[in-house]
Amino acid sequence: MPDSKINSMLMKLPDETGKGDVMAATSVLQQRANEIRNNSINWQSYLQSQMIGDDDYRFITEFLSSDGSKRDSLLQNQRTQCAKTFLSLLEHISKDQTVQYILTIMDDMLQEDMNRVEIIREYAKKKRENVWSPFLNLLNRPDNFIQNMTSRIIAKLACWSRDPMEGSDLTFYLTWLKDQLQTPGNEYVQTTARCLQMMLRDEKYRLVFAGMEGVSVLANILSGRINFQIQYQLSFCLWVMTFSPQLVEQMNKHKIIPILGDILNDSVKDKVTRIILAVFRNMIEKPEDAAMVKENCVAMVQAKVLKQLSILQQHKFDDEDIMADIEFLTEKLQASIQDLSSFDEYSTEIKSGRLEWSPVHKSERFWRENANRLTEKNYELLKMLVHLLETSRDTLVLAVASYDIGEFVRHYPRGKSIIEQLGGKQMVMQLLAHEDPNVRYEALLAVQKLMVHNWFVKILNANLKSIKKPF
Repeated sequence: MPDSKINSMLMKLPDETGKGDVMAATSVLQQRANEIRNNSINWQSYLQSQMIGDDDYRFITEFLSSDGSKRDSLLQNQRTQCAKTFLSLLEHISKDQTVQYILTIMDDMLQEDMNRVEIIREYAKKKRENVWSPFLNLLNRPDNFIQNMTSRIIAKLACWSRDPMEGSDLTFYLTWLKDQLQTPGNEYVQTTARCLQMMLRDEKYRLVFAGMEGVSVLANILSGRINFQIQYQLSFCLWVMTFSPQLVEQMNKHKIIPILGDILNDSVKDKVTRIILAVFRNMIEKPEDAAMVKENCVAMVQAKVLKQLSILQQHKFDDEDIMADIEFLTEKLQASIQDLSSFDEYSTEIKSGRLEWSPVHKSERFWRENANRLTEKNYELLKMLVHLLETSRDTLVLAVASYDIGEFVRHYPRGKSIIEQLGGKQMVMQLLAHEDPNVRYEALLAVQKLMVHNWFVKILNANLKSIKKPF
């Protein structure tokens, strides 16, 4: 499908959660907005204190007393006054309660008809003012409702207007969204995720977000303990990002497949299952690089996706898309197994960061035939192994990585000097003092292989004889 058609399809996706979804009714923002709509604002007092002018007073009172076709007619005949009044009220009124009310009715106005965003855009253009400045400034207000209702309005303007958000304004807004996602205890996180869902449907916006380490942020959040609604919303963000093939490589870098594989295995909500399957399908269908497609298939197999697909096939889903994706993925993953070499399996396991005692690690033949391949692509796999030794807290990963370092050194002529250059020797040495006995044992074996023909090997041999293998 051409890029233009893909973007057109994504931009037509619903902007709200939908009638069948409880999120719209239960999000903190919507609950609070329902309360705010019932507030009564004394506009007369603002007029008498000269905080607003006669024309703004007349428009806002007439706007609030109208609905349906009467409101349509008012906005059509007084487009300029509409924009002027809303922006003037936001500029001159500082009371949180009133600003909350203004933002809520403004958001309602845009939600009723997406074309109304042009009222704001046209006015700013006519006045030669930055359309984004009044709203971006409100993101700095201390009141969380004001921040998040403003964010909704910005997302609507950015996604529905003829003129896209660009430059420093776009960077500021996406950075704000990214920061809000990572704020501990953010009660408005569903609203933040909803705004990001809207923004990332546009390729220009998702490329900028990806360039700001956005994929890394989504991966970190999805790796933690979050509710199914946020799992769905952030997986949706990843799904629209997979329509840009160049971003799939970033998703691999941040181990999206094993992360989503874990969520899929534990998922009890059909919509979470559906969106993750859609992400996986795109990660096979969209990339043009055959090697990347193969790598993604193997990563899915290692994340036990094939096993979960077998379980899902026994379920009865009302959604035909789920069944189609299950069949597609099952066929592709089973075919990938037929072509899978031991090195493909090993390489994908290293890249996933989830090492376990799979058969290849202890296979003498594997190391004899493939040790040299670990030096490919500027020692890519070796660097990953050393990185795991430095950063992983998983004792199984540390034990297996230590073993692999030792086997590489044993089977590759210059293995010792390469590992030393990459910092692997120092990492393994540090693990000699690890609290886990299995890690210590494998580290001792690896160091022995690194120190061969060195006087220190005598001490290690003595240590090895004095300890019993812990497994």
